[in-house]
Amino acid sequence: MKLERLQEPKIEFAPKHYICKKAKEQPIIDGNLDKSFWADVQWTSYFEDIEGDLKPKPLKQTRLKMLWDDECLYFGAELEDDQIWATLRERDSVIFQDNDFEIFIDSSGETHHYYEFEMNAFNTIWDLMLTKPYRDNGKPINSWDIKGIKSAVKVYGAINNSDAKNTKWTVEIAMPWKSLIEMAGELRRPNCGEYWRINFSRVEWRTEVKEGKYRKCIDPKTGIAYPEYNWVWSPMGIINMHYPELWGFVVFSEEDEIEFSIPKDEKIKWQLRKLYYRQRNYYCDNGRYAADFNEIKGRDRWSIDPVIEVASDMYQITVPSEDKTSSICIREDGRVFINR
Repeated sequence: MKLERLQEPKIEFAPKHYICKKAKEQPIIDGNLDKSFWADVQWTSYFEDIEGDLKPKPLKQTRLKMLWDDECLYFGAELEDDQIWATLRERDSVIFQDNDFEIFIDSSGETHHYYEFEMNAFNTIWDLMLTKPYRDNGKPINSWDIKGIKSAVKVYGAINNSDAKNTKWTVEIAMPWKSLIEMAGELRRPNCGEYWRINFSRVEWRTEVKEGKYRKCIDPKTGIAYPEYNWVWSPMGIINMHYPELWGFVVFSEEDEIEFSIPKDEKIKWQLRKLYYRQRNYYCDNGRYAADFNEIKGRDRWSIDPVIEVASDMYQITVPSEDKTSSICIREDGRVFINR
């Protein structure tokens, strides 16, 4: 299997977090966020460019809210937009070819077997599972569905009408736990105070009006559409959503506010992840994995002293957890896990 070099994100490890509280009532999923179900729920911060401060702020604002109950995890998003259009109507189409809203969920925190969800202004959805990131030759399982999912869109204006006074579109989604926990630790939903790694993305294409219809702007140098904008809740530092280690922390709560700071073990995992990037690139340059920490540590400051075990085409790097009661490991395929 041929390995390709990996880009190491040039970003401080500081994913955003959101306290997701328990809902007090059952919602009607109709796309309308102006109702009692969402009335007292905190918004996230507005989305940023996927590369963070490396790029200008998004041209249009996006934000969302979350709630949960015993049956579902709920999302409500607001996408400011003066050009509301869509073309795709068949489920599991490649929705990001339209402007869309996206959700990425890693329920186990191991960066493998995670979920991706996309929807456009027609409320056409694409839900799939990734066995692992594409960088590790992961495969998308399009046949996997979020069984029982409910979603809806409310358009403030009109779809595909360039004369309409468009201002925004809002989306509302209910994802049943029975599907989401299929790959979760202990096959259960999170308890109060626990977290899942989640991120949100908005794809926005540069668009113009021709003969009364919306069309993607074409770059005259290439003859194809200009690259899309990627606006996200928690910046990635790289134009690639499939780096689950950089997604945000969604912390689950009953009613009370929860104080949250990134756990020290997650910071240890991030240092292991940096070594994983470097092991991949070292292999591409030398035809083998590094067995000595000094070969890949560079000039960074490290708080870990890893044990590196290497075979011809595989490795495992192991460090103690913060409380020394278990070990945190990462392998050549990028999976990070805990040995207790």
